[in-house]
Amino acid sequence: MRRESLRRFWYHFGRNPLSLLGLSVVTLVVVGALGAPWIAPYPEHAGRFVNFAEAGQPPSLHHLLGTDTFGRDLFSRILFGYRISLALGVVVLGIAVPLGVTLGLWAGYIGGGIATWIMRLSDVFVAIPPLVLAMAVLGVAEPSLTNAMMALTLMWWPWYTRMIYNQVRSLRLEGYVVAAQIIGASATHIMFREILPNTLPNILTKAALDMGFVILIGASLSFLGLGVQPPTPDLGTMVAEGARYLPDLWWLAVFPGLAILFVVLGFNLLADGLRDALGEG
Repeated sequence: MRRESLRRFWYHFGRNPLSLLGLSVVTLVVVGALGAPWIAPYPEHAGRFVNFAEAGQPPSLHHLLGTDTFGRDLFSRILFGYRISLALGVVVLGIAVPLGVTLGLWAGYIGGGIATWIMRLSDVFVAIPPLVLAMAVLGVAEPSLTNAMMALTLMWWPWYTRMIYNQVRSLRLEGYVVAAQIIGASATHIMFREILPNTLPNILTKAALDMGFVILIGASLSFLGLGVQPPTPDLGTMVAEGARYLPDLWWLAVFPGLAILFVVLGFNLLADGLRDALGEG
């Protein structure tokens, strides 16, 4: 049965060329990031490296995307920057999704006073623009990758709590849930074995979409100097540094910006494909 469901999913997913394009882009980025130490032509340029003799060189066969003001290869640093961006997204969603889903299941099915407090708290977080909330948190903490992860996790879980809460409220009266209650199944069993599987399509679609948003907001924080700090290669930091040399050294800002666009677009297309395939499957 699972094999048939997987075959049906892939059939619907593969019918959309944009879905396959999104999957290809995400796969390319992931492979490039994981293989950066071996793929990057100058992996040593990802750390504390200076070569002023080759500083500010335009794109060439020797340096495909040019070099920065310290003589570091831009292509190599973008590959390593992808590692930071993907790690940020995986950690943030890896914490926010299980936390938000669990709280949403509890609030939607168990209810009570604690559920009311959970939903009111999530309302407060959702009411504040994500970037503003993350900036507020990082404004009182030392700018770093770890603190950026904590700030983004803090602002992301309420969205999943609200989504799952609304779904549970509509699913709790379904026949299979009532049947489980009649035979004496525990609340934990009903929440995680009966209701949760029916919310997975929405969770997976939103997680894929949010992966791009987390990367984008993480790059925005780094652009403002509140995220990953130099000399660690980060796409947002590279755009901020390159913007100071526009238009003369245009490649310093353009190529990292295009790298952000590339990965965010890939996850958006992938999310659209998952939504369509899981909805039809």
